[in-house]
Amino acid sequence: MKTTVFLLLFSTQVVAQHHTRLEPATIEVHYHHTMQRDTVRRLATETDSMILRIGASASQFFSRHTFYYDSLWNDPDGRATAEALTLEAFRTRDHSKEPRVGTTYDYLYKNYPAGRVTTTNEQFYVACRYDEATPSISWGMADSVRTILGHPCRMATADFRGRRWTAWFATDIPVSDGPWKLGGLPGLILEAYDRGDDYRYTAVRIVESGLDPVTFYCFDGKPFFDTDRQTFLRSQRAFLSGQGNVYDIELIRAIVQSGRRKTYMQREAHRLLFDPLERDY
Repeated sequence: MKTTVFLLLFSTQVVAQHHTRLEPATIEVHYHHTMQRDTVRRLATETDSMILRIGASASQFFSRHTFYYDSLWNDPDGRATAEALTLEAFRTRDHSKEPRVGTTYDYLYKNYPAGRVTTTNEQFYVACRYDEATPSISWGMADSVRTILGHPCRMATADFRGRRWTAWFATDIPVSDGPWKLGGLPGLILEAYDRGDDYRYTAVRIVESGLDPVTFYCFDGKPFFDTDRQTFLRSQRAFLSGQGNVYDIELIRAIVQSGRRKTYMQREAHRLLFDPLERDY
């Protein structure tokens, strides 16, 4: 527990040198996130701790574990700490304290810039960025009601990016936002899951005071490599599946041609056993 607290404090200090503060936060929601890493055999469920930090006009959504990982590895002093923790994890075979990425490398920023959603990701060892128009999700209201964290919630359903989503939104918190790219309801989404329960977000805590500001993170201080959503998602899937020559992957090819990175490790080909969060590409 002491090690965890140290990492929390340390990572907040490290990121200060490269971030852009957008606006004060008014509310922050912590979600327990689960995803099926293998949706074919369903052998294991990955878990993560996600943060939705909301301001008056913009919000950000990211994995707490990915944030700590990026904060450590992109700072010289933090890198030494991360390397020591990693070596200790291998020595003791206890990987619980090893700094690692959670379920996703993504950082999402809604309404930044205005009317758009920006995603950043360092999965290709270069900080990539793409933006898209704020999604318009056609929700259908249901009569079902329940209580989450003491807040009365109503159910809504929608088809979005190839998945059928069910969302429970708080009728007493008039914030049209939610986990990941979900939103557009007359209340804050406190739980959301797809029909196969491959992906689920459940609010476990709501904080309304002592909040960090809504912040755009740039961990290494270098310019982002700009791309578009479909190119990124196609390249991400090809990279994870390890099929073909790594330099035939369109985003990796563009990064190498730009000179931002010269070499990539060839991944061993294997069957991709999970359906991605977005299927519309």
